[in-house]
Amino acid sequence: MIRLFLKSLLIFLLILNSCSSDSNNTDTSPPTPSNEAFYYGADLSYVNEMEDCGAVYYNANNTQKDPFQIFKEAGTNLVRVRLWHNPTWTNYSNFNDVKTTIQRAKAQGMKVLLDFHYSDTWADPSHQDIPAAWLPEINNTEALGNLLYNYTYDTLNSLSDLNLLPDFVQVGNEINAMILQEGALEWPIDWNRNSFLINKGIQAVRDISDEKNKNIDIMLHIAQPENALWWFEQATENGVTDFDWIALSYYPQWSEYGLDNLQTPLTTLINTYNKRLMIVETAYPFTLTDADSAGNILGNDALITGYPATQQGQLNYLNQLQTVVKNAGGEGVVYWEPAWVSTNCSTQWGQGSHWDNATLFDHDNKATLGMQFFNGGLNN
Repeated sequence: MIRLFLKSLLIFLLILNSCSSDSNNTDTSPPTPSNEAFYYGADLSYVNEMEDCGAVYYNANNTQKDPFQIFKEAGTNLVRVRLWHNPTWTNYSNFNDVKTTIQRAKAQGMKVLLDFHYSDTWADPSHQDIPAAWLPEINNTEALGNLLYNYTYDTLNSLSDLNLLPDFVQVGNEINAMILQEGALEWPIDWNRNSFLINKGIQAVRDISDEKNKNIDIMLHIAQPENALWWFEQATENGVTDFDWIALSYYPQWSEYGLDNLQTPLTTLINTYNKRLMIVETAYPFTLTDADSAGNILGNDALITGYPATQQGQLNYLNQLQTVVKNAGGEGVVYWEPAWVSTNCSTQWGQGSHWDNATLFDHDNKATLGMQFFNGGLNN
């Protein structure tokens, strides 16, 4: 009797499942597992400042909207935001500004990548300037490591108190060179010092993650894939191994690799170190026209054959980059500062924006065709 009942129940469930499938057969493709989602990201670190400077943003239908909403509705599923330690030269990219950005991103249901620069200003391959407050300990590696640990831990703990913990954390920004230096960069890298400091940052993130029962993935960020090949080899040899993602900046004009051969180093990095990989910075101009007196960073030398400085060229570049990253086994592309439009405010170097020809908004602040790149994110 029990066997007969179970057999009948099994047949009923199979029929029910078949009927359910037939009634929802508008998409016959298999569902994408959550662990295979692709991250379509935007670095929106400048948005709060641009709005304070009077910028308003319009979607592709020329409707004025909150820029975070524009990106969300376009398909963006990850927001990146930079954090400087104590930037006395600006009121932005400090803790309060970052807090606002994370609140706005989370309100739209997007994940957050927090980028610790460990500097009071821009950190990049040519600059890794130690915060002024830490300068007295620059030659005391242990004390410096404790400062870095405490700052990372306290920042994340404060965000946790506000229910604003990020989903990803970068321990440093474009850390091709040794972190926490003063002035001219020291080469070669002192890996005893460098690995100790980086691992202190990593440990702070792990400790918060454990204490708050919140999974936070750790990224190490290198500018250009050719530099990542040697950097991660040296880092691994020197005990920097407890991280989850290889994060890269990829700008074709500053890289040895074009879109035609970029897949090779990306695949090599993924397979060699068994880490996940994301392009966390890239951009492409939709025009070569400058909207203001601030010179644009991306000019003629930024262009790739077959990808003109047009809105369609911008979109084609992003779609092709996404294809290359996916084929290599990578899992995300983040567009750098797509909302850094021209305003009457000034940077350290001039009035306006140095990126106005490479944003995802045209010179009337209407979304470019490049914004369609995020469409894939609507499926995740």
